Amino acid sequence: MSPMSAPYAHPYVPNSAPEARAAMLAAVGVTSVDEFYADVPDALRLHRPLDLPPALVAEQDLARHVTGLLDRNRPLAPGRSFLGAGTYHHHVPAVVDEVIGRSEFLTAYAGEPYEDHGRFQALFEYESLMAELLAMDVVTVPTYDSFQAASTALAMAGRITGRRTVLVASEVLPDRRSRVHDFVRPYLDLVDVPPRDAIADLPALLAVLDESVAAVWVETPSHTGAIETRLAEVAEAAHAVGAIVVVSTDPICYGVLTPPASHGADIVCGDLQSLGLHAYYGGAHGGFLAVHDDPRFVMELPSRIFGLAATDVPGEYGFGDVAYERTSFAVREEGKEWVGTAAALWGIAAGVYLALQGPQGMAELGETILARTRYAQQRLQGIPGVRLGDDAVHFREFTIELSGVSPASVVERLRPLGIAPGVPLDDQRLLICVTETNTSDDIDALAAAVAAILEEDHR
Repeated sequence: MSPMSAPYAHPYVPNSAPEARAAMLAAVGVTSVDEFYADVPDALRLHRPLDLPPALVAEQDLARHVTGLLDRNRPLAPGRSFLGAGTYHHHVPAVVDEVIGRSEFLTAYAGEPYEDHGRFQALFEYESLMAELLAMDVVTVPTYDSFQAASTALAMAGRITGRRTVLVASEVLPDRRSRVHDFVRPYLDLVDVPPRDAIADLPALLAVLDESVAAVWVETPSHTGAIETRLAEVAEAAHAVGAIVVVSTDPICYGVLTPPASHGADIVCGDLQSLGLHAYYGGAHGGFLAVHDDPRFVMELPSRIFGLAATDVPGEYGFGDVAYERTSFAVREEGKEWVGTAAALWGIAAGVYLALQGPQGMAELGETILARTRYAQQRLQGIPGVRLGDDAVHFREFTIELSGVSPASVVERLRPLGIAPGVPLDDQRLLICVTETNTSDDIDALAAAVAAILEEDHR
């Protein structure tokens, strides 16, 4: 039986004793826990108890059990992971972990006035560095992740224009598109305009772009790592009909690429994970939102913004909220969007990372990733039975199409050799990610392993 239906007090579930459960149900006027989930579609329900082992009552038994589970993990050698698809293995300098492990940052909560105001300055510095990197004026405190950031950006576009349609002009990360759809579907309609050869299909976009469109949503690099080279044309066309251009992106590439704002983007959003955050088991994620210094956009931002102001003491400055009245902290249920605890610690991590790298470091990093991405493409496309998925310019990620063997089979056969070759997208395409942590030797090892599999299967 599941802990929620067990007729006894479960050792790990508070208030699970039958008499406590009965009292709580009576207090809220229901007879069963199932009534709380009445609005969950039937197709999403399990219709059986969770398949869980009996509870381990002794703490030492539980510790041994968990240790056994953790021992099943098999770490990869550095550079032998080519996994991406939203979470990326970039080098994290030791100083980043050292700074965010300090108690005044690690234990602080939400940035309220009763805390150490050094946290306000740290977030102001992060926002300033991000604004410089993105060629934008205003950047918010981090949101939960890029999914929330994109959802908020599109919701802002809907509020500003009073329109409902969003044209999706890129291959958006499927998980991101799914979560954004869940967030905005009460008031926005996402309409896909499939790209051509991995970049925006401008004629197809122009055919449906009219004054009913609230926003054109572009993701660059796209889900498959393609760089959108027609963004300026897309932005010009969108602005001609009063639509807003929202760009989802990864800031790590803007030491070497021109930022979307310079091509006409109105709102830029994305994830901080690449900037000094570990991949962990799925990543530490924090979203960002950036806009120009335009009150129409700034006042629609629901997240907190920290600014700099002079105090009564000559030469002294303080750091605090800008336009606090925008937020749901100030107006509660009247807020345009609810904002709660944010991923502010990851903003401080990203700020430390950017300060350490500097413009030259970010440029060198971007050049390295671009070069290694192209090297990996060349090595793999030279293998009989492998071809690139498209002809676009790619940053960090790209797809290959395999002949005679499935991507899932390649993954399964290379994993015991200590190589994670990528993420299968379908029966033909494998998504491969290359960062600065993958050396040319690592890429050569991947190519040799893939070639060996194809050669063996084609004998």
